[in-house]
Amino acid sequence: MSLQAKSETSAPETIEAELPEGTVLHLWLKARHAGGEAKLFVAVDGNDIGEPTTRRTGEFEFFAVTLVRGGWATLSYDAATTALSVAYAFRPETVMKEGISVLHSDARTAAPDVPDSYHFRPPFGWMNDPNGFGRFGGNAHLFYQHYPHEPRWNTMHWGHAVSKDFVRWTHLPLFLFPAAHLSEKDDGRGGAFSGSAIPGAGPEGEEIRVFYTEHVRDRQPEEQIQLSAVSRDGVVAGPSETVMPLRPEGLSLTTDFRDPYVFKGPDGRWKMLLGSRDRQGGVVLLYETADAQGADGWTFLGIIHREDGFGMTAAECPCMVPISGKNGQSRWALIFGLLTSRDPATGRRNLTSVIVGGFDGRTFTAEFEQELDFGSDAYAFQAFVDGDEPVGIAWLANWTDFSKKDDFPTAMTLPRRVLLDGDSVLTPPVAAVDSLRHQLLDDTALAAGKTVPLGTGAVEIVLDLTEPGAAFDLTFDHPEVDLGVKLDADGLAIVFDARVDKTPPRYIATGAKPSSLRVFLDAGSIEVFADDGRWTGSKRIPGFAGARSATLTGAVAKAGVWQLKL
Repeated sequence: MSLQAKSETSAPETIEAELPEGTVLHLWLKARHAGGEAKLFVAVDGNDIGEPTTRRTGEFEFFAVTLVRGGWATLSYDAATTALSVAYAFRPETVMKEGISVLHSDARTAAPDVPDSYHFRPPFGWMNDPNGFGRFGGNAHLFYQHYPHEPRWNTMHWGHAVSKDFVRWTHLPLFLFPAAHLSEKDDGRGGAFSGSAIPGAGPEGEEIRVFYTEHVRDRQPEEQIQLSAVSRDGVVAGPSETVMPLRPEGLSLTTDFRDPYVFKGPDGRWKMLLGSRDRQGGVVLLYETADAQGADGWTFLGIIHREDGFGMTAAECPCMVPISGKNGQSRWALIFGLLTSRDPATGRRNLTSVIVGGFDGRTFTAEFEQELDFGSDAYAFQAFVDGDEPVGIAWLANWTDFSKKDDFPTAMTLPRRVLLDGDSVLTPPVAAVDSLRHQLLDDTALAAGKTVPLGTGAVEIVLDLTEPGAAFDLTFDHPEVDLGVKLDADGLAIVFDARVDKTPPRYIATGAKPSSLRVFLDAGSIEVFADDGRWTGSKRIPGFAGARSATLTGAVAKAGVWQLKL
């Protein structure tokens, strides 16, 4: 589908594009004034196709319009009476390959202008947790928590994208919508919250069954319940059905009861993890069903893990995957975030843990635990087994930086493998990340102590140290923050200071003594992978300015700088 959209500033406002027959338009509009009416005129070659109208003023109302004939389409409206948030077009039969074409997004909700960025971002609006991460019908699918109308947290939807390699993504239509009564006002009362996905029953591999939490503030008896929906084509979700209406009794759980993660256990049955908390701390709940489709029959088995080292924190976004070590040992990795947790030694908040142990389908026996990311900005990590090993991705942000009053555009982390090496979990980038290397900027000057320009600021820096733990200090000239990577006797640290009137946390992997590092800089983020991801650190950088140059002190055996580009 070839789209050439243009906007005109004269009254009425118009959006024009050449669209083929069968194109579907998704539109959101609302009235600007109480008692008024918002109206959008849709025409093809001058012939009226539809006139979506609404008197709603509290929140944008969604409309879908199908073009029964192709041609030059015009969307027109009076900006004095009508607010149009987002308009995009797609052809259902080709959308999996072509994606959507955004015809309009309000200036507030439009994606940031960062053409050299290589991290996943939504085409408009707010994004947080990855959901339903998996491979279906040959494509990797990434769903995510989404609010389309501004880059602020609000009523939750599910956004959607697909990829062949986890790096280059095609945006698809919104997948899950909040219940109608939650969309009447922009008050964030609830919506379609985090969850997961498994293959459906269809023979072509395109069918997807998703599980998610529906949250409705102050609902009785449960604010949070678990729902499921099936997509027959991998693009459009069917009606949702409740699969878990109540928390388990007798455990003194708070109202936290969310983020269903469904996976196949070692006994061949579908299992479901849910995050919650009681008066002591966070708990991860385990359910199972004998239903081959996972559609119903879920039975509570018990608390699979308790985390009470940080007080009354909630366990969130749990996931569990089998992992194999280099010597052939096989274990299971349980990963979860701890909302409101605080590390007293460093001041970091909302930590993510991974616990490795044995799992027989009903009982998990922990063997060791480690922090998943010492930068702490890899939250809601979700993984699935792709072929013969797990791949995961996380939200490249932290709730401690979040404000309901300020825009908060974010990205997803680079996708990561999940590996076992003895008593360590490794999370290196997936192999396809290597394909981002566009041009070698330097392989001598940085190692010699010279300042190296970083071009667009989208770079990968590779360091080989003279010996494990050899000290160095890599500093970046960044216009908005103090930024660097440092290794000394204390450990490996991301040096970050936003130049505000408060002491920043210490983003450090205490005692780390790596031999090699890969440092990824992008608009809005830095990610560090040391010793093949044995120590991984991710940090969101406010704004979208790029680092201008890098300087290295300390002896290294080798240093290289690559310009990255999608």
